[in-house]
Amino acid sequence: MRAAARPKIGDRATSDVVVRLRTPDSGRDEWLYCHSGVLAAGSAYFADRLSDAWPTCQILDSRYCVEVHCRDADLSSHVTALRLLYAADPVSRFGVRGALALLEAAAHLVCARTAADCADYLESAPWDEADEEEILAAAPRLGAHRARVLARLRPADPGPATAIFLSAFRHATAAPSAASRELKSAAQEQLEYMLTEDDDAPLLTFDAGSSDAVKSQVKGCVTGLLNRFSDFTGSALTKQTEAPCSGELQQALHSFVSDIAWVCQVLGKLEMMKCLAAYWVEASSAVVAAVEAAAAAECHPGPECLKTRLKVVEISAKVLEAVAFGNVVLPAEKRRHAVSVWIAFAGTTRHLVDEADRGSNDDGDDDGGNNGDGGTEAEAASASAAAAAAKVGLDGEVWQGLESAITSIVTTLPSNAQAEVLSEWLQSEHAAFPDLSEAFDAWCYRSKVARRRLSFLNSANAAS
Repeated sequence: MRAAARPKIGDRATSDVVVRLRTPDSGRDEWLYCHSGVLAAGSAYFADRLSDAWPTCQILDSRYCVEVHCRDADLSSHVTALRLLYAADPVSRFGVRGALALLEAAAHLVCARTAADCADYLESAPWDEADEEEILAAAPRLGAHRARVLARLRPADPGPATAIFLSAFRHATAAPSAASRELKSAAQEQLEYMLTEDDDAPLLTFDAGSSDAVKSQVKGCVTGLLNRFSDFTGSALTKQTEAPCSGELQQALHSFVSDIAWVCQVLGKLEMMKCLAAYWVEASSAVVAAVEAAAAAECHPGPECLKTRLKVVEISAKVLEAVAFGNVVLPAEKRRHAVSVWIAFAGTTRHLVDEADRGSNDDGDDDGGNNGDGGTEAEAASASAAAAAAKVGLDGEVWQGLESAITSIVTTLPSNAQAEVLSEWLQSEHAAFPDLSEAFDAWCYRSKVARRRLSFLNSANAAS
């Protein structure tokens, strides 16, 4: 049909079909004078309805009448779909919601060109959250184009999802730099979200075939991070001597322990704590030395020092829990060394947190600090630091988990080793935390009844 001879919708003089759009809810009707040739060429729905195989009724001037039922909300989009059958150019853009409504109507009327144009637009246009909800609600009515429109919302296949997980994990554990800091932070945040089971299942689950390959690459990244941390702790004392009163050492240490604390969360979800726990137990003394060196390098230690100590406590709690639960098996001498180091460190850190909290409360009761009654700038700065440090908290479950893990590990040691650990704890300046009373009770009971309980061994030895 040439453009010059193309008929126009609504031209009653030339039309041979009346399309009656009916809405059952409100009873609204729309009558459109159309042309059977145009309708049949552009719509499989009308081609079927106007064929000899479909019974039709004749009305005014011997024209055929085709009734189309649609919802009230879809009436205008059906009218538009019919009008576009007469257009020489592809469908105009109506925005996301307009194109979605038109696609629904085109799918209903099987208008292939209009539906394809709308699907092309929806596939490439940006959506906001409200648009996505509209599209999801309309999805059952989108016909053959549903998969294309919903392609960006469907779950990713395991292959691409695993690839993005591993790529992001490399960024999350890479050496920090100014250029990658934001990307690293985003990678850590999203990876933890991907593995978290909340209202929805985790984004990633690794089957037997992919698990070993994924864990191997994760382990490689973690090993690289821990090797860099080992180099750092080894040179911490030298850096302290070379750059006194510099915050660079503290910043670098905090960056490392923050990354390792994050790694703990991920490895726990992947059941891979063993590759970190063995290292952390072995490096316990070096880690504590690095923390103390970084604090000593600060001319006026502030809340950053306490934040770093708390991160170290958080990591140690996760590691010792893995050892206590039997997920990581270590020799007795290593378990004994680890609990000795972390009992002392945790006790001191808890004391510092309590002191900072008391300092903050005292500062609040002093009507704002220095008011001309002899307060100094140094005292004001100290009070300010204490107030800031008091805001640095650690979840009570972490403290409780650490205490329980240490208690459990102590009870697994040989009796003499238990006695040494408990003696050190009782002589400690900060014996209030961790509270090893339960381990102490168990040791006393076992020690007192030991000869009686093991008497059968003496009988066996005598008999042999």
